[in-house]
Amino acid sequence: MKQEMNVLGIDIAKRVFHAVGMDDTDKIVFRKRLSRHDLMPFIAKLPPVLIGIEACGGAHYWARRFRAHGHEVKLMAPQFVKPYIKSNKNDMRDAEGIGEAVTRVLRNNLISVALDGNPRSKDNNQGSQPCCRGTPWP
Repeated sequence: MKQEMNVLGIDIAKRVFHAVGMDDTDKIVFRKRLSRHDLMPFIAKLPPVLIGIEACGGAHYWARRFRAHGHEVKLMAPQFVKPYIKSNKNDMRDAEGIGEAVTRVLRNNLISVALDGNPRSKDNNQGSQPCCRGTPWP
């Protein structure tokens, strides 16, 4: 790669993953379609980057695998990614939107996943209040 990649947006699926790499000016450096078998060797070869993933059923599993290779991984809810997806919806454009959103979304909307699989948010309540922030636990 000629240019330095700082951000990687990955659209995860069952069999085929789409990855879009961006530099610090949000210019797309590369686009790549990867099979499930090819994803981890590709991630292992990369220098440490910020990886953005749309939160879904398997996102925490992949986040732990990526963090094991030294990458910083941020999960985002789909409603925060949708404004950054341009024109018609397809997997490659979703990956572009994820890469752009991870650099622009407010920090309190992102979830960082620890290697042990426990989500860590910015305020990280220590179990003193329920997740809905209503009345304290009895």
